[in-house]
Amino acid sequence: MIDRCLQARLKNALEPEWEARFEGSSYGFRPGRRQHDAVARIYLLARPHQRKKWVVDADIAGAFDAISQDHILAAIGSFPGRQLIKQWLKAGYVEDGIWHETLTGTGQGSVISPLLANVALHGMEEALGVHHDKRGQIDGPRAVVRYADDWVVFCESKEDAAAVIATMRAWLAERGLRFSDQKTRIVHLTDGFEFLGFSIRQYPARGPSPTGYKLLIRPSKASVRKLRERLRALWRERRGQPVARLIHDLNPLIRGWANYFRIGVAAETFAHLDTWMYTRAYRYARHRHPKKSWAWRQQRYWGQLHPQRGDHWVFGDPQTGTYLLKFGWFAVRRHVLVRGTASPDDPYLRAYWQRRAAAKAAEHSVKTQQVAQRQGHVCPVCNETLFNDEELHLHHSQARQQGGADTEDNLLLLHLYCHQQLHSTPAQGHHAPQPQRRWLRTWLA
Repeated sequence: MIDRCLQARLKNALEPEWEARFEGSSYGFRPGRRQHDAVARIYLLARPHQRKKWVVDADIAGAFDAISQDHILAAIGSFPGRQLIKQWLKAGYVEDGIWHETLTGTGQGSVISPLLANVALHGMEEALGVHHDKRGQIDGPRAVVRYADDWVVFCESKEDAAAVIATMRAWLAERGLRFSDQKTRIVHLTDGFEFLGFSIRQYPARGPSPTGYKLLIRPSKASVRKLRERLRALWRERRGQPVARLIHDLNPLIRGWANYFRIGVAAETFAHLDTWMYTRAYRYARHRHPKKSWAWRQQRYWGQLHPQRGDHWVFGDPQTGTYLLKFGWFAVRRHVLVRGTASPDDPYLRAYWQRRAAAKAAEHSVKTQQVAQRQGHVCPVCNETLFNDEELHLHHSQARQQGGADTEDNLLLLHLYCHQQLHSTPAQGHHAPQPQRRWLRTWLA
């Protein structure tokens, strides 16, 4: 735990320097950037009227295990925590009681490892000869989009794409890395490729189109298959339990998956998933009540349970009002691409980052959105933005055991670890003491 704290301190010291140097095409494990930004960037590059139609879909073999530690140490130079970082890199690991050396790579699950990996992979644009004009737009025949060790390069010809592989093979070798020959390929946009769970492909346009093609970014078949496997496992595990417990486990998975893929063309996929979920719900009801009629089951588990929708086929518990979310309720919402090389550490962009953080609230439940807005989208414990990709918890200012209501004015939205901090000592019990609650109410006022 002490090492993790020290790594967090060094990360906080090292990150701002590198954030000022990192390329705008890098989106993985960086503050203020996420998968949606990488996909939005690809959308701009893959539109039919663009000239870069050949794609190097690259995959690095065991990137985090094979990165050259000497290259990382050379890159960070004389940073004051260099020796500590060196010790962490070479600390080794224990498996089945046997210690193993770590001569390469960064520690899996380490606090500082993602930053060190980004440091090692920095400079990809320079190696590929990617240039930008004064407005920050790509000015040249190549463009790259990288999310951690997953990246693609857009080229204007197949020959240039082959040259990119040769160039990057030598560039990766300097960092102790190599391509995965089975997963690295050159594809045309009309054949498509997958990136971060999305399928990106140009299709012939049915109606009038200047180019004759249209770009569709949809959930990949592999992503849908994995989701169905997870949902199927939950339906089977909870089929003997009350419907409220089942819905409690299913809704977060539905909400998270739908919010992630709603930035693309997902309406058709969502409709198919809702039909599939109805079949699972029907089987659940039949298993729970094999001797009851269909009309009885329908009245017991289906109804107009969503207060804002006229849908009479919502699965749930009419007695308590608990209902299962539908994928189709999550309308398409385009993601706004992060601006160029903008960094949250830039004081001149404070208002810009506050607006982006507030926009993330739409990915959560209505109650969470209302509480977040009331708090100004700031965690009252650490005074940092709520939406920094940490898990969020709702905290009752007045405990429910003491008569506290589950209403907006009695709720606070906190980061997971900030919430744990309020309950960290035995003297506090399950809920924060009265002085702590008074402080939180004063903060809100």
